[in-house]
Amino acid sequence: MDYSKEKIKVPRLNEESGFYTTKRRSKIMSRIKGKNSKPEMIFRRALWAKGIRYRINNKNLPGKPDISIKKYKLAIFIDGEFWHGYNWDVKKNTIKSNRGFWIPKIERNIQRDKEVNKQLEEMGYTVLRFWEKEVKTNLKKCINDVLVYLQTGSLDW
Repeated sequence: MDYSKEKIKVPRLNEESGFYTTKRRSKIMSRIKGKNSKPEMIFRRALWAKGIRYRINNKNLPGKPDISIKKYKLAIFIDGEFWHGYNWDVKKNTIKSNRGFWIPKIERNIQRDKEVNKQLEEMGYTVLRFWEKEVKTNLKKCINDVLVYLQTGSLDW
């Protein structure tokens, strides 16, 4: 697990660091789901309807993929745009508050995603990552990408 880049340090969200949370903010943040999000559920239902059987959040695999299909050595992640840095070079300039926390936090998430991809690939897995908005706006294409991979064993489409 020798990675060329040093791990990004994310500052702690605490009062000593000058970060104060209101009860309202705390409640909002607590409602953010880590698994079984709406896009994940939509994606899983569509796969199931196509007869594809899978495991969810497999703890035996690095990164606990949202969906994994052991038979085909396939790991699928449904990534949220904010948390995983969609269009990050543009988006990071729009963050106005708590930049000292959010920028390293999201950059570390991006770094971790790359590490997880590499670990899975070293285990012989193919990794597919879809953005939540892709799943919401173009579910058929996302499902078709998975089906094409399962039929051909290749991502060259």
